[in-house]
Amino acid sequence: MRGMENTARLPEALQPGVDNASVWPIRVYYEDTDAGGIVFYANYLKFFERARTEWLRGCGVDQHQLAMRDRVLFVVRSTAVDYRSPARLDELLSIVSRVERLGRASVDFMQAAWRGNALLATGTIRVACVDATTMRPIPIPDHVYAALRRGQGNGPAAVSTATR
Repeated sequence: MRGMENTARLPEALQPGVDNASVWPIRVYYEDTDAGGIVFYANYLKFFERARTEWLRGCGVDQHQLAMRDRVLFVVRSTAVDYRSPARLDELLSIVSRVERLGRASVDFMQAAWRGNALLATGTIRVACVDATTMRPIPIPDHVYAALRRGQGNGPAAVSTATR
């Protein structure tokens, strides 16, 4: 099963400092917690979203401009999150993001939330490129694809493009 083998590799592939991995710090605020004082499970998806957005920005991709000028959006197609340990109010987390696969019309991200050396949650997220008007899948524009391949200014991104 594809999902099971990816889950087994997630912690090693998402250590802070791994090649082609981006790290985004985030503080846990009161609004992020539930009645028990821990981060509400769905908020990890928000943390992951912010980190992916900043990764794109670091690659030189402005999503607002992309939507207005090119009429292209990136939308989440699927997610899977594995929760391991809770985060609490005021803790500083590191969200690690790594592109696992860059396809013709989608990007697969592996992401993880860390508190220091403690792994809190891991996720796999597939983001699809769609036409802003029809919301139908379209190929990632060439200039955006090239930016994603380059990554965040660290030379060629180490992602699989076998399906491009």
